[in-house]
Amino acid sequence: MESLKYFELRPSAGGSFSYGWRKMFEKSFLPLLVAVIIVGLLNGPGYGFKGEWHGGDFNGIGLLLVPLALFALAYGVLFIPIIKYGEKKLFLNAMRDEEADLKVMFEGFKTQYLNIVLANLIVVALVIVGFFMLIVPGIIVACRLAFVPYLVMDKELDAMKAVEKSWQMTRGYGWTIFGMAILSIFVFIAGLIVFFVGAIFSVMWIHAAFATLYASVAGEKEDENPIPILGVNEVEE
Repeated sequence: MESLKYFELRPSAGGSFSYGWRKMFEKSFLPLLVAVIIVGLLNGPGYGFKGEWHGGDFNGIGLLLVPLALFALAYGVLFIPIIKYGEKKLFLNAMRDEEADLKVMFEGFKTQYLNIVLANLIVVALVIVGFFMLIVPGIIVACRLAFVPYLVMDKELDAMKAVEKSWQMTRGYGWTIFGMAILSIFVFIAGLIVFFVGAIFSVMWIHAAFATLYASVAGEKEDENPIPILGVNEVEE
């Protein structure tokens, strides 16, 4: 008779980055790589828009920039968040040893579109308000709401419930998330220094680490002894 041997992974920055690095090179490497490239390319139109005004002139060029600005705003609010939330779900599936199908990135358009748009707007609004309150509250809010995308996609919670649940789940893990965010900056810079392509692997690693942290925290909240939450390590006779 076969027995399943699980490993224990308690929520931590080091454990999340270590596990994420290992898992992203296993069977789901290609879809994760393609997902990061797709999101990077799709981000271009939204970030590429820049408007310039010279001496307050409002001429034909200015009139042309208005619809472009509106398009960029709509693109960044109504399209990009759905892809990014789907990307997070894809990485979560991979970390859990579940099927990492690229179609997951676009499922939000059919199943969770309104929730994703509202959740993203709520999070952005709360973080901006927090930053206006001497920056530190904004950092705290950003850390405490880091799990909102996963909760919308993984638990299919509506926007407000996802915000409330993320705040609850991250209680006691704020410093861990903040530390991972700081470490992510250095990971990304290191990727750029090594070679431009290294930045892609850095982003993959960061996504994998945060998906791992969410999975481990979710498991700990559901069970005081979190063991089989991220998949099977090996099968023994």
